[in-house]
Amino acid sequence: MALTYALLLFSGLFIGIAASFTGLGGGFLMVPLLIALGYTAQKAVGTSFLAILIISVSAVFAHSKFSNVDYKIAIALGLGGIIGAQIGPHLLEHVSTANFKKIFSFILIAFAGYLFFSKS
Repeated sequence: MALTYALLLFSGLFIGIAASFTGLGGGFLMVPLLIALGYTAQKAVGTSFLAILIISVSAVFAHSKFSNVDYKIAIALGLGGIIGAQIGPHLLEHVSTANFKKIFSFILIAFAGYLFFSKS
């Protein structure tokens, strides 16, 4: 158990750096890690959201020091996200962990392809 917590702490450090560097929140790394540790997709997603909240609050303060936060845009995105965040868990309850892994992988590959091939 201590080894698992040490792994999670080290992973959290890496994910915190990646999340604050990329703005992706860390769930793209955290959810697969938790599933690999035996969590269901539902538990992995829910657990990652709490961890992401903690990481995000810290990252907002750090980015604010460099004037890298557009509060109006963040509020608009956040308000829309509140609605989506209420719908997502209801949808996830009807998806098996095996199917979730396929859907999640497809989304990651699609976004990676878009970023890789976009010209901007």
